[in-house]
Amino acid sequence: MVEIPDLEVKRAKYRAVAPLLCGAYGAPTWRQHLPPVDELVSTILSQNTNDANRDRAFDRLRKRCPTWEAVRDAPVETVIDAIRPAGLANQKGPRIQEALRYLTETQGSITLDHLADMALDDAKAWLTQINGVGPKTAAIILLFAFGRPAFPVDTHVHRVSKRLGLIDSKTSAERAHIEMEQIILPEDFYAFHLNMIQHGRTLCHARTDPECARCPLTAYCNYYSRNHRGSDDGQIASP
Repeated sequence: MVEIPDLEVKRAKYRAVAPLLCGAYGAPTWRQHLPPVDELVSTILSQNTNDANRDRAFDRLRKRCPTWEAVRDAPVETVIDAIRPAGLANQKGPRIQEALRYLTETQGSITLDHLADMALDDAKAWLTQINGVGPKTAAIILLFAFGRPAFPVDTHVHRVSKRLGLIDSKTSAERAHIEMEQIILPEDFYAFHLNMIQHGRTLCHARTDPECARCPLTAYCNYYSRNHRGSDDGQIASP
């Protein structure tokens, strides 16, 4: 456990914000998005690109190489060419093949099934030994492929969490994974993660001014308080 300033204040803010997000975007229940190895490859492809380009690259790769063994053993140029829509193909192609070889060497086949029964911290540590797999990718695999209580922090979650005051303005994305897992209830990880992403895409934009006038979270938002009320005490405001 790491020490988090104002932890109980932040937990109270999360408890206030979570139902408002569900009211705005729904209350998703867990489902497996992709099998574990598919999730690994898809998440590597997703780095520094959007979902549409990631999915195009993933589909092209599977058409060129119908099995993960075929991807692992293909000439690297074949993999790079297949995944060009995702960008950074010269970097991602070798990383994907390296990851598949690592699974083969350590597990005897291309599988991540052993993570289902591994202690959570050990599973995170094992995954982050793979080149190109950081805390976010590890958490995505564990949460979305296995339904395990890991909380991924992508750019949307990181931005919205800082604006709300769930994490401090200087908190790195890597540390945010640790802090958010102490603030959010494990049973809420899936829904809260998805709803924070949706909120970041819909209203709490990065490159343009957030649409605070339409936001249901303004009573609890440090950014709104600072920019529209002239104060930012980090406390929960009254609705």
